[in-house]
Amino acid sequence: MVQAHSIPSRYALTGIAIFAGLKPATVERIRRGCSWQRFESGQQIVDYLDSSDDVFFITEGKVRVTIYSHDGKVVSFGELGPGEVFGEYAAIDHCARSAGVEAITSCVIASMPASAFRALLQTTPSVTWAVLEQLVRRTRNVTNRVYELSTLHVDKRIQAEVLRLADLAQREGRGARIVPAPTHVEIASRVGTHREAVTRELNRLIRIGMLERSGNALLVRDMPALAKMVHEATGE
Repeated sequence: MVQAHSIPSRYALTGIAIFAGLKPATVERIRRGCSWQRFESGQQIVDYLDSSDDVFFITEGKVRVTIYSHDGKVVSFGELGPGEVFGEYAAIDHCARSAGVEAITSCVIASMPASAFRALLQTTPSVTWAVLEQLVRRTRNVTNRVYELSTLHVDKRIQAEVLRLADLAQREGRGARIVPAPTHVEIASRVGTHREAVTRELNRLIRIGMLERSGNALLVRDMPALAKMVHEATGE
């Protein structure tokens, strides 16, 4: 793990989703047991197959979850932002990291030793249930992606990925503003295709008025219409 700058004690865990509902004193006790670090854009936080087992809580910034093949091809599993957790798989099953995580923006991240995380799960049912719900949600997401990769034409996979990103973005009426706009390479790595295919499909969606480029943002102009296009292909 990259060593980074120490973080002042004023940083808190109050925005971490799995700790919602805990008493402030309990959250403060958890905070005192964490180490705090800042990572800058492009810094690796954990490596794929790394043997470390700390759990990480994102309090500021965004990270990308990826695996790099031996020939340098990147497979992206998505992005995580403030309030989210990663690294819990290794803490639970003691196996090597299932993916690498790198900072997209400047990030403030708290880390907790695996032993402390497991003790927290054993003593705090609300956190245990929150972690279980998160694991189920991520498993469903992976199932959906496997289905899409196995059954959908590349243009539909691209549409489904844009819809996923829009669902997480700031809503604007019937639309949503994805900031910053994902690169074509990033989308390609998530849907199992190449940059040129993403460029062609996004340009087509722009021509028909479904998308719009706006500065460093990608604007989805009609979320229900895009959802209908994806639904017609997936039946979901």
